[in-house]
Amino acid sequence: MTSKITDVPGVRVGHVQRTGEGWLSGVTVVLPPPGTVGSVDVRGGGPGTHETDALDPTTLVPTVDAVVLTGGSAFGLVTAHGAQRWCEEQGRGFAVPGGVVPIVPAAAIFDLGRGGDFAARPDEAMGYEAAGAAAASSEHAAVGRGNVGAGTGALIGRGAFKGGVGTASITLDNGVVVGALAVVNALGMPLGSPSRRPDSGTSEPAGPPMLNTTLAVVATNAVLNPAECKRTASAAHAGLARALSPSHTLADGDTVFALATGAVGLDRSSEQARQVSLITLQSAAADAVRLAVLDGVAAAESITTPAGTFPAYVAV
Repeated sequence: MTSKITDVPGVRVGHVQRTGEGWLSGVTVVLPPPGTVGSVDVRGGGPGTHETDALDPTTLVPTVDAVVLTGGSAFGLVTAHGAQRWCEEQGRGFAVPGGVVPIVPAAAIFDLGRGGDFAARPDEAMGYEAAGAAAASSEHAAVGRGNVGAGTGALIGRGAFKGGVGTASITLDNGVVVGALAVVNALGMPLGSPSRRPDSGTSEPAGPPMLNTTLAVVATNAVLNPAECKRTASAAHAGLARALSPSHTLADGDTVFALATGAVGLDRSSEQARQVSLITLQSAAADAVRLAVLDGVAAAESITTPAGTFPAYVAV
């Protein structure tokens, strides 16, 4: 059975996508259990993000209610409002006088026009639907891969091949589970791949350079504070560099979120034990992201739209 981010107890994933009639885009929501601590690290030169400042370890609220990954570039970030509305209706969020304010960070990939219609991009309703789909899934449910959710319009290799959603998990000897979900829409190619397009008579894609991003969410059942989550997100970026060449370019918006549900304590009996525990977990986070990225490429399927044909990548 394929390992997946939902191997982390309490973590759920929902996808919503639209294809045809000009569409090739979608939304993915990662819904953690209430009280999950979160942070983020943005490394790409062209990010499209929402509410990431709220995840700085020095800010007021340490917890995250949902993470939204979306197509539609900056336009698609409105999907976070839909997921936020869903969370509010469920009473999930930071308590304030009169109600709650859900903390819902988001990040977007560029997929505008890949279905043929530049204006066909995810909206608030799709974010709401994706959050509901995540909540409706069962514990440890299978996670959709490839051309689903935010990976529906994803491409790799300067637009040469189809990208998509991938997932993986690693279980450590101490019972800590580290899972990852990636949306692979990279300028680069899987590490070691030939830097070429499919047979088309040209060596470079026509038109302006493609805009790109690989997004990832790392989740663990370990107890981490916001600063440790931040360091875990930073360490997990190594997984992107191990899977894609190049990565973290000026044209990529590479972003990694980290979530810690707090169910399993780490060994903190001494400073050395604490360091070893965190280094082991963060190394697993990098490897889980690497595996999730490669899974997203492998699971992606060829598709033809009015904007062109985007073939699946086949390793040689």
